[in-house]
Amino acid sequence: MTEETESGIISRTLEEAQAKRARALNIQGPADALAVLLASGLGVGFIPFASGTFGSLLGVAIFYALISAFKFKPDALLNSVLVISAVTAAVGIWAAARAEKVFEQKDAGQIVIDEVCGQLISFALVAPYLVKVGSQWRWSLLAGLALFRLFDIFKPYPLRRMEQLGAGLGVMADDILAGIYAAVVLSLILFLMPAP
Repeated sequence: MTEETESGIISRTLEEAQAKRARALNIQGPADALAVLLASGLGVGFIPFASGTFGSLLGVAIFYALISAFKFKPDALLNSVLVISAVTAAVGIWAAARAEKVFEQKDAGQIVIDEVCGQLISFALVAPYLVKVGSQWRWSLLAGLALFRLFDIFKPYPLRRMEQLGAGLGVMADDILAGIYAAVVLSLILFLMPAP
């Protein structure tokens, strides 16, 4: 990839992110307020720059809390990551669909529950392994964050097509798949690394 191409991709990504910032906030009742609260990652999405990255950091923080709580129970850690990812995906489909109407914009930049969910999924395959590697698991969090953000930003096939699905499903699907891609690559990296 040439420098010109890389800078073009980065410029296009920044322009898209800015264009996705919703200007409206048309809350019509408690269900709309709840949807916005959940879809924005408890308000993280309202950070005026890099809201997707901050949403991913919220996902990392949730995983960090889980690995800290279950550091001696690999099965419990894996199960908790899978359950929370599934619940976040289901809630995210509803919240994102409703929040799009509140923001009056498709996949508004303030909606980051998709990044939270995708980031959690990126750790699903390696969760049991990470409890066995001691303090080195913190480096895996950074690698997982970087991998997920790369897949989410550059959207290799078929991620961009997933965005065309209807309403909340379209918002969530591309990040869920980006999380799966990141999980596979992260697990391969950890598999190929020498044991601690």
